[in-house]
Amino acid sequence: MDDFEFVFFDRVQKIRSMNELYHLEDKSFVSFSGGKDSTVLSELIDIALPGNQIPRVYIDTGIDYKMIREFVHRKAETDERIRIIRPARNITTMLADVGYPFKSKEHSQKVAIFQRGGKTKTVADYLGEGKKENFLCPEKLRYNFTAEFPLKVSDRCCHELKKKPCAQWQEENGRPITMTGIRQEEGGLRQSVRSCAIFADEGATVLKKFHPLLVVSGEWIDEFVRRYDVRLCELYYPPYNFRRTGCKGCPYSVDLQRQLDIMSMYLPAERKQCELIWGKVYAEYRRIGYRLTDEPSVFD
Repeated sequence: MDDFEFVFFDRVQKIRSMNELYHLEDKSFVSFSGGKDSTVLSELIDIALPGNQIPRVYIDTGIDYKMIREFVHRKAETDERIRIIRPARNITTMLADVGYPFKSKEHSQKVAIFQRGGKTKTVADYLGEGKKENFLCPEKLRYNFTAEFPLKVSDRCCHELKKKPCAQWQEENGRPITMTGIRQEEGGLRQSVRSCAIFADEGATVLKKFHPLLVVSGEWIDEFVRRYDVRLCELYYPPYNFRRTGCKGCPYSVDLQRQLDIMSMYLPAERKQCELIWGKVYAEYRRIGYRLTDEPSVFD
């Protein structure tokens, strides 16, 4: 048995045991984004639980790549388990109301706290002025915590567009357990998730979230795709060669410039849409030389 097979059988057994304990087939749904990890998760669940009817819920926010949306809609034509839902709010009006994402969810959260109530202890710690934090504000972005910073910032974008409509669907359909394809290796706040099972109570009797892929590597995901001949969205193949998808042009993306360059060459209409949606953040990034350059792309 090689390393891939060891992890594979471990994950299959984990899904089966969680199903026996918490009735995943009756009480859960898969948060299906149309990306590589959620597509692999869906296939792995089918291997572990043959014939399962667990819903795969896709939230059509309007800011996914067109190819992702088309990929999900094509799968929905042959797989009745795929449910497509939409948020109640438009992305543009929502951002103007609650604020824009900037750098990361954690950074955006701290800036939002500052903008609402000044330099609280949480903000002071993040700025390195109090208790030592694992993540500190980059020196280049400390000006975000001043009255001169012009942009209204919030970390609630995902909450408004994804979590709210998803929670409503869960309640209406009696599916309290969320299964996701998140992996620790992806970094950010996901590194802080220590267990693949998240419970709503201290007694570990009410399962809230289950992350079967939490401990697997990107290499393992790629090997699974190869061995089981999993067809992904076209964005993962040449000439696009995306490593991740998610919301197009999201300001949280560390490789944002690369994404925009690829869109400039192959997806120019979607590239323009990104400027319309995220333009205020992009302008600030370019002004300070953070993640984006103020020079035209070679593809522009």
